[in-house]
Amino acid sequence: MKSYFAKHLFDGFSFHSNVRFEVSNNRVTAFSSDSEDDSNAEVIHELVIPAMVDVQVNGGGGVQFNETPTLCTLQQMAEAFLKVGTGSLMPTIITDDIDVMNKGADAIALGHKWDPGAIPGVHFEGPHLSVTKKGMHSSKHIRTLSDKELALFTRNDLGKVIVTLAPEAVSPLDIETLTNAGVIVSIGHTNATSQDCFAAFDAGATGATHLFNAMSPFTSREPGVVGASLYRDDVYCGLIVDHHHVHLVSAKLAIKLKGDERLMLVTDAMAPAASDVDHFVYQGVKVMRKNDALRLNDGTLAGSLLTMEKAIQHTHFDLSVDLLATLRMATSTPAAFINCEENIGTLRTGAIANFLTLSKELKVTRCWRNGELVC
Repeated sequence: MKSYFAKHLFDGFSFHSNVRFEVSNNRVTAFSSDSEDDSNAEVIHELVIPAMVDVQVNGGGGVQFNETPTLCTLQQMAEAFLKVGTGSLMPTIITDDIDVMNKGADAIALGHKWDPGAIPGVHFEGPHLSVTKKGMHSSKHIRTLSDKELALFTRNDLGKVIVTLAPEAVSPLDIETLTNAGVIVSIGHTNATSQDCFAAFDAGATGATHLFNAMSPFTSREPGVVGASLYRDDVYCGLIVDHHHVHLVSAKLAIKLKGDERLMLVTDAMAPAASDVDHFVYQGVKVMRKNDALRLNDGTLAGSLLTMEKAIQHTHFDLSVDLLATLRMATSTPAAFINCEENIGTLRTGAIANFLTLSKELKVTRCWRNGELVC
C-alpha cells in the first residue's frame, strides 16, 4: 500500500484540499479530504488530477493505428500520451477494409487485456458515413452496415465500443440494435437533417463526434447536426480545441450550451501527435504537419496534433473557461460517456489509480499508472 497527501486535488468532479488517499493493488482504496498531514504519506504540493480520458485517438507517438494495428502500436501510443496527460484512450479505427478493422479489433482485445485502464475499449469511426462529409476518410471504403460490421461491433472482448456513423446511412432500427447490444453510438461525418439526428438519438445514439467538423451546420431554417446535437440535453459532444478545427467563439458557445457534463475535450490525434514526426502516409495519402496542424495536399484537415495537455491549456487560458469545467471535460465527462466513470477519469475510492500532477501552467509534471510513478 502507498499513501499520498495532496495539498490540492481535483477528483474528476470537484476540488479538495489536504487530501489523503491510499493506493493498493492498482486501485484507490481510501480517500479523505481536509485531513491532517501524515509523515508516512508522500506529500504532493502540485495539483493532483485523474489521468485524462480521450475517446478519439487515431495515432500518436509516431504510429498510426490503422496502418499498424498491433498491440505494440497501442502500447507505444499509450506511453506517448501518458506523458502529456492521457491515462485512458479509445484507439480509433478509421474507415477501412473489413480485414484491417478486424485486425485492429484483435489488437484492441489484447490491449484491453494488457491494461483495461489504459485501453478501455475502441472507437470505430466509420465506415457507415456520408461521402459528402467524409473528410479524410476514403470514399472507397464507406459502405452500408452489414452482418460483418455488426459482428465486429458487438464482439465481447473489446471493452467499451463507440461507433461513429451517419444517421442518414444507418436506420434507427439498426442504431437501436447496436445500442441494445451495448454499443455507444455517436453521429458524425454526416450531412443529416436535424430530424434524422433526433430519430438517431431517440433510437439510442448518445454522442456527436468532433462537433462542428464534418457535419451539416446550424442554419436559420435547418438546425442540422450541429443544432440537433447542441439542442439535446442527453447528448455528449466531442470538441477539438486546437485552434484549427473550431473557431474560438464556436467552441465557447458549445461549452456554454452543453455544459461540462456533456461536452468532452477530444484530440482526434494522428501519428505525429506527441512526437517529432512531421508527416506520415495513411492509405497511400501523405499527411503533413503545417503550422501546428495536419493537412492533406488540398488543405483538408486530417486529424490533429493535439494532446489533452494542450487541450486543457487552450480551453482554460485561451477560451477563458474556468478550471473546474475544463478539467471535468477532460476526465469524468468522457469517462461517463463510455460508462467507465467508476474506474477512470476520477480519483475516488475504487477507481484505478491513474493520476498526474499539473503545474500552474497546466503542464504535466508527473504521472502515475496503476499506482506506480512512471513519468
